[in-house]
Amino acid sequence: MKIRTGYSIAFDTPGPTPMVLMLNVHPSRAHDLITPDTMTIDPPVPAHQFVDAFGNLCTRVTAPGGRITFSADCLVEDSGEVDDYAPDAIQHPVQDLPDDVLPFLLASRYCDTDKLSDTAWQLFGHTPEGWARVQAIVDYVHNHIRFDYQRADATRSALDGFNQREGVCRDFAHLAV
Repeated sequence: MKIRTGYSIAFDTPGPTPMVLMLNVHPSRAHDLITPDTMTIDPPVPAHQFVDAFGNLCTRVTAPGGRITFSADCLVEDSGEVDDYAPDAIQHPVQDLPDDVLPFLLASRYCDTDKLSDTAWQLFGHTPEGWARVQAIVDYVHNHIRFDYQRADATRSALDGFNQREGVCRDFAHLAV
């Protein structure tokens, strides 16, 4: 199956603004690209790419001030196969997790777990641990959040998505986390 992916994102900045953009297809899928995943920047500015610690392709630019637009349009080949399903997956106790995983359990600017943990326990504390709980969370988010491109916002958090019941892709992911 061929999947068309792309974006057109515009920013208005008051003056020179350094940016790190993470808008490319993940390098692990580069071999699946049918057409190049090339970013267009208008007005053109120098751009530098690097791979971050998680393997994401990042693009550094300095927006000159005023309106700047980033866009891309490409085709990706995908098998169309369903994602792996592991109903026997277990939930590990926090004390058994490797040290390098622990930072991912902390609240963040977008995944404000400190503000949502009581609600999460009320909604999902009764579900069986492991895969069943994760699936219940994903189903809840899918059924209670309406997708709306207009809700994109640089400061929007999981709590905002939960309270407003609408958001964009990252809001779905942040709320599930």
